[in-house]
This record gives sequence, structure tokens and C-alpha cells, in this order.
Amino acid sequence: MSPRNPRWTRRPEGSTWGDWGSDDQLGRLNLITPEAVKRGVAEVREGLSFCLSLPLDLPGGNILNPRRHPPKLAPTLAGEIKMYNRPVAGMAAYTGKQDLTDVVSDDAVLLYTQYSTQWDSLAHVGSLFDSDGSGEPSRVYYNGYRAGVEIENPESAAGATALGIDKQAKKATQSRGLLVDLKRIHGAERAYVGFEGLMAAMDQQQVVVQEGDILCLYTGFADRILEMAGNPDPEVLHGTYAVLDGRDAALLDWISKSGIAALVADNYAVEGLPSREGEGPCAAMPLHEHCLFKLGLPLGELWHLGELAAWLEGAGRHAFFLTAPPLRLSGAVGSPVTPVATV
Repeated sequence: MSPRNPRWTRRPEGSTWGDWGSDDQLGRLNLITPEAVKRGVAEVREGLSFCLSLPLDLPGGNILNPRRHPPKLAPTLAGEIKMYNRPVAGMAAYTGKQDLTDVVSDDAVLLYTQYSTQWDSLAHVGSLFDSDGSGEPSRVYYNGYRAGVEIENPESAAGATALGIDKQAKKATQSRGLLVDLKRIHGAERAYVGFEGLMAAMDQQQVVVQEGDILCLYTGFADRILEMAGNPDPEVLHGTYAVLDGRDAALLDWISKSGIAALVADNYAVEGLPSREGEGPCAAMPLHEHCLFKLGLPLGELWHLGELAAWLEGAGRHAFFLTAPPLRLSGAVGSPVTPVATV
């Protein structure tokens, strides 16, 4: 067990709490060392880059998650003037001169940070856990950071003053990416993939993980979202394509031992929701709890991996250099991301 911590007296079984110090806020991103980054850079042979983000207004509507909505763009205002296609001639901000030739557009956005291609921060999912040894469950997050103290309501405080997505952004997430093609095996079938299924796919595709790698799972889900062009079919969104089985203890144990720094999929939530029935008190999102709360391992969701998967298959490769920093948005618990794979 790690030494006694100011925020907790015991840690969850199998967790990494305290492994990188009592104040750690990066979790498994600590495994992205300079050596891991150089290993990723060494995968760049052709100089080709792939955008791994969906358009951020997809999937469209709020069928996938009723709490989240597409971005809303609006022009900024100069007084009551909308700054869109606006000649600046005569405007006081530009000295009031009448012979200026500039035309300006300037906008603002209302953005749901986890609507489309995204990172989950370590402040996204915590657990009810007796971290202080009192016997009463507390609302806590990775490394014992507490709800109402470090993770507060952003309407009254600063949001996630610990574990926010800005911590991951400052890390400047870059490493070797590895892609496992689950669509090649399951097609559009709704398959809950556990340890044995994932290992079979990795063995078949000769994917070998090293410490600090970022594992990416291609299912075809994001390709289908693109095809639906903003008018998603709820049966497709909730009933097709492969997902991880978060209830599979062997899978969770492998994630713990694998050395991966982050886990990404092109589907919604990486794991299947609803999850299979659990026994006794348990998490509704067992993979999220295991990765974010116990291990400090970020999850990426709704990444657009189809074009990259096709190229890698044609080239007989599975590895690439991945650059995927989130927005440096202080206090946010998630972030849109435009990941780039370079091969």
C-alpha cells in the first residue's frame, strides 16, 4: 500500500493511487516518457497524416446522450452590431476612419465538451468509496481528490481544480498509437468484447503493446455516424458495432497490467452501455470506474478511425504516431479533441 495521504487513508484495490506521488493528477499518462514519444515518432515513415476527429456537430441531435447537444455558433457583438461580414470602416475600435477596407467575422460557441470526438478527464467519473477510513462512502475521484473540494460545481466555483482536462493538455498528449480493428472481426454486430476476444484480435493482427502506448479500437461506429449526416438512427446508435465488456474482470486486469497510457475507441463510451448485470453494489460504467477512478487512465470516445484503419490494413501496419492534446480549458471534465495520426 502507498504511504498515508492527506486526502485518503486507503485506496481502492488494484488502483494506482499514490504510485506517482500524493499530488499526482496525470495517472497513467505518466507512462508517456520521452522514450515512449520517440517510439511513436519512429513510426513516421511516409509523412502522411490522418484527422481522427468527427465534425464536432456530429452525431447530430441528442439521441446518443440526452444531456449533450451540438455546438451553437453565434457572432460576437460590438454593442448591438453582430461581428459577421462586418466592414470596420467607421467603427470606433478602428479609430473611426471611413476609408478602411477590412471586413471582419468573429464568433463565439456554446460547446458541450463531450458531445463528439472527445477525451474524458480523470474528473469525469469517480466513485462512492470510503477513502478516509470512516466507513462512510465519499464521492471521490482518482488519487482521492474529493467532490465538493477539488471537484466543484463550476457555477459556484472553478470546476475541477484538480484532475481537470487542462492537466492532460499541459502534458501535451503524444505517444505511439496502436490500432486494433474489431470491425474486421465483428462487422456491424453489437458484440461485447472481453479479454479473450480482444486478445484474439490483437494476436491475429500482431498488435504488441509497450508501456506508454495509446490503444485505439476501431469498430466502424463513427463511420456510420458520418453516413447518417446529422440524422442519427437510435437503433444504430444503441444497438450496433463492437464495444468492450466492462464487466469482464479479466479484461480489466489486462488493462491494469498492459502498460497502456490511454484507451480510445470510435464508439460511444468505449464500453457497452448498458453494461452486463453486476453483483451487489457496483458501477453502472465499470470500465469508466476502473480506468478513470482506479487507474487514472484517460478514455477517448467517438474518434474517427476509419480512414486510418483502412490505410494501416493496406500497409500491413498497426502502429502510428499519435498527437492528441485536449483543449487547455481550466476546470473542464472533458474536452473536444482533433487527434492526428502520422504514419
